Amino acid sequence: MTPQAGTAGKLDVAVRQLRWEADGVVSLDLADPTGKPLPSWEPGAHVDLVLPNGLERQYSLCGPPGERAYYRIGVRRERASRGGSEYVHAFLRPGQRVSIKGPRNNFAFNPAKSYVFVAGGIGITPILPMVRAAEARGTDWQLYFGGRTSASMPFLDELRGYGERVRCHSSDTTGRIPLTELERPVAAGAKVYACGPASLLSDLDTAAANWPPEALRLERFKAPQAAPAENKPIEVECAASKKTVSVGADESIVGALEKAGIRPVTSCRSGICGSCETKVLDGVPDHRDGILSASEQAAGDRMFVCVSRARTPRLVLDL
Repeated sequence: MTPQAGTAGKLDVAVRQLRWEADGVVSLDLADPTGKPLPSWEPGAHVDLVLPNGLERQYSLCGPPGERAYYRIGVRRERASRGGSEYVHAFLRPGQRVSIKGPRNNFAFNPAKSYVFVAGGIGITPILPMVRAAEARGTDWQLYFGGRTSASMPFLDELRGYGERVRCHSSDTTGRIPLTELERPVAAGAKVYACGPASLLSDLDTAAANWPPEALRLERFKAPQAAPAENKPIEVECAASKKTVSVGADESIVGALEKAGIRPVTSCRSGICGSCETKVLDGVPDHRDGILSASEQAAGDRMFVCVSRARTPRLVLDL
């Protein structure tokens, strides 16, 4: 997986259309106000939505793959969240202007013999373009889609057009997604792409212990909670800036860099958006993000400086 770089600055767009997709879920079509095509993108990509109140949140693109006349995103209203989804639902309406950054892709859709897609709730958004792309390629696929209730599961009408390839499981009627059913297609060489709540992804991680390496690719809402670790002070040499920055045990790498006048691009600051990806020139990163696979972490050639640290006393970064 090679993350797709996003655009450097903000792009002003207008809300072209707003639709209710399920209980508590709306989709927004975002377009250039002058009609210009938006930057190209591929399945798995997301944009950073910059709201008029200054909040910035990441949302997967869920429209037709490669569509550049508009971007479609899906937003579930989370009243206990930090306010981004609440603002979208309460205040955004067609014609209003917002800004976006990106697109960026940390969940690249790579070729495979066949696919199994697993989505929980709003986690269907990055999966939708993958389903369309697999169908367009003529590649065998199936989708397991779960939610609390059928009424809470967005884009069901759209998915029903694929017939028996889509298997819907609502907790109040048919129960949870039967993950044991995935063993046979994975053994036959299928790749599994999944997005959803932490409990679903944790169960998939457990199931994947006996699968071939790299069979499972996950898109997380939050970075996984690692076991508590003792942070030690480290030194970060910024090769391009010709500065060496001391990072205290009680601060993040990006925080120390900013205090030293070096400002990497950041957004989520929680290890899920990928905006602060940085090339590692020397040293061993301590990866704490929710993006890189085990083999990508082992390569040690890049890291996300908002949450990750170092296993060596010193890191040399391309900053």
